[in-house]
Order: sequence, then C-alpha cells, then structure tokens
Amino acid sequence: MEVRTPRDRQAERRQATRAEILEAAWDLARTNGVAGLSLGDIARRIGMKTPSLYWYFESKHAIYDAMFTQGNEQLLARLELVRPGLSRRALLRTGARTFIEFCVEDLARYQLLFQRSIPDFEPTPEAYRSAIAVYEFMRERYAQVGITRQSQFDMWTALVSGLSAQQTSNDPGGDRWMRLVNPMVDMFLTAIDGATTPARNRSATRASAGS
Repeated sequence: MEVRTPRDRQAERRQATRAEILEAAWDLARTNGVAGLSLGDIARRIGMKTPSLYWYFESKHAIYDAMFTQGNEQLLARLELVRPGLSRRALLRTGARTFIEFCVEDLARYQLLFQRSIPDFEPTPEAYRSAIAVYEFMRERYAQVGITRQSQFDMWTALVSGLSAQQTSNDPGGDRWMRLVNPMVDMFLTAIDGATTPARNRSATRASAGS
C-alpha cells in the first residue's frame, strides 16, 4: 500500500506568495528601472502591507537575490536548448544569438544579471551559484568543440557580451549588432586557430602566400 506524504499547504501558499512577489518585482523593475524597486510599491502591487513582505523576504536585497537566481536559471534553461552535436562554427553562432536574444528581450533582467546598476547590491554567494552554473555550462559546452584555453573563453565571452551591450543600449528593437554574429564568429575562429598554429607552420603559410 502506497503511503502518501501529507501536503504542506502552508509551505505551498508561502511559495506561491513568494512567486507572486517576484513577479510583481519584475513588473515594477521593467516599469521603474531595476534600481528603482521599492518594497512599498511591491506590497501595493499585490495587495499586501509592506511589513508582511518580511515574512517572505528578509529585505529588498533578498528580493534582488531571488530575482538574480531566477534570471540565471532562465538563462541556463535557454542555453540548454541549443542542441549539442553542432559543428564548432554553428555552435558558436547559435550560442551567441541565443545569449544576445535573451539579453535584449528583458532590459531589467539584463541590467540585474550583467550590470552594476543597483547601488550597494551584490549577490550573496548562494545566489551567485546560479551565475557560476551558467558559466560552467558554457565552458563545458564550448570545450566540447575545442575551445579549452581560458584566454579563448575569455575572448569569446567578451565579444558576445560586447555585442549584447551594444544591441540592448543602441538598437534594442532591431538587429544591427545581431547581424554581426556571423562575422564575429569567423573573426574569433581565425584568431584562435592562428594562435594555436605552430610558429614554423605560420611562417610557411606566409611564405607560400607571398610566392
């Protein structure tokens, strides 16, 4: 006979209310800016008195922490949709577009995850684990196609982050910098392949090209 664990209805209600608080916080961040979030506005949005929020989150920074974790979990889920087994070039192109699209579609989330736009807020170590999970997933995925050096991965993240920043800041509704993904990938591969070619082979290649 199967023994069912009794439902903890109080915990379920608390979790549902926490989710409602986070949804209201995101809505207000998109309207007022992520740095302009206030507990009073959140409480009014969900029909709650401000002191009652502290039963669900101990501070405004705790809400930011939860938003930070949630945003990174969403990013990881999006990146996991990029199917493995692609060629190196195809994986880089698809991965870059996926990341940039994620950044552009929600400016408040982009600012919270990737910019220091909130005075005095820094994610707690527990919340920052979600960002580390994204980073480690990307490292592992790109290592599978030969991008194994730290300098190579640093270059790649700098390039993709740069395109994301330009797209969100200067053309959020368009594709001006998104169109640069393919040439950026080509440039990156040329750079890392040239850097890993033995010097004598590069010299021979230059001599052959000049003859």
